[in-house]
Amino acid sequence: MADARAQLRSTTVVLGGMGLLAAALTACSSSDPDKRCVDRDSYNVAKGYHVVSDKNCKSGSSGGAYYYGGKKKGSWVRSGSFTAPRKSGGGSGRSGGDSDGHSVHRGGFGSGHGSSGG
Repeated sequence: MADARAQLRSTTVVLGGMGLLAAALTACSSSDPDKRCVDRDSYNVAKGYHVVSDKNCKSGSSGGAYYYGGKKKGSWVRSGSFTAPRKSGGGSGRSGGDSDGHSVHRGGFGSGHGSSGG
């Protein structure tokens, strides 16, 4: 019976440790996991852009640019964007206002403001 309790405690410690490790790795993961350096001049309609070494994007050499998202197949990536994704969170928690907390209203079709012709 004592062996069963020791085994149960051992399993609990291992599983708890794995949970902590997973949480730590998630917290420290890259903010841009799908950021790849590609050769802008290599576009192929069927394949997309050719993935190249990161040094081509960091050194400022011509043709190298970061490409976000998309589907990678071999050394090619397609269906992504050269525009970095917006960071989620970290905002002020308010929306639709300026820095002083005032609401910003913009007109438009169906906005309910203004008068109709007549």
